[in-house]
Amino acid sequence: MSRKPIIAGNWKMNKTVSEAQAFVEAVKNNIPSKELVDTVIAAPALLLAPMNYLRQGTDLQLSAENAYFENAGAFTGETSPAAIADLGIEYIVIGHSERREYFHETDEDINKKAKAIIANGVTPIVCCGETLETYEAGKTAEWVEGQITAALKDLTPEQVSNLVIAYEPIWAIGTGKSADANTADETCGVVRATVEKLYGKNVSDAVRIQYGGSVKPENVAEYMSKENVDGALVGGAALEAESFLALLDFVK
Repeated sequence: MSRKPIIAGNWKMNKTVSEAQAFVEAVKNNIPSKELVDTVIAAPALLLAPMNYLRQGTDLQLSAENAYFENAGAFTGETSPAAIADLGIEYIVIGHSERREYFHETDEDINKKAKAIIANGVTPIVCCGETLETYEAGKTAEWVEGQITAALKDLTPEQVSNLVIAYEPIWAIGTGKSADANTADETCGVVRATVEKLYGKNVSDAVRIQYGGSVKPENVAEYMSKENVDGALVGGAALEAESFLALLDFVK
């Protein structure tokens, strides 16, 4: 089954509004057609509205970096998935290792967020990944399977078919280290096998799985050549327009 590639830049807590606007102006008319690849920037919530205005009429897509699991209420400082959906934002990243580590998000939180996001018609990018300790102990497959099983709890086959899962080994995020392409493919294969176990082969064939962790223009094509890797979730290399556009060269 042919799955459309998805390249998503994750800006984390970087850029001002003016910097984000300059970035959108630089890339919005220089990306490949949405028929060939989904090109996404995940930006801090404060930047999404001005970026959304500037990208209208182009194939650039946007993602929030997080959302709460309630649409409204007394949750000071949180971001409503309904408000994100109202802007027309296509994706929301959930379960990133930094959210889990620094903000103590649990698998249960991530599952509730997935349901709330889907209910608002937005596509979750569900992150999973292991620490160096887990990796060196040879427990990556067991760990990732547990995270995916918990994140997808009570979702329907159709809902899972349409979401995106990002495998990011924590030891490869921002460290300059990366899982080689074969290792990335193997663990993305574990993710796909977990989805198949839970939902069957048609769903596992449909779900798109990204690799993330020190992906750069120099190595993205190698990752994208692998059977189970359908895209990349990219940090540092997505912060500059020239570098971000270079990540898309594999499409040509």
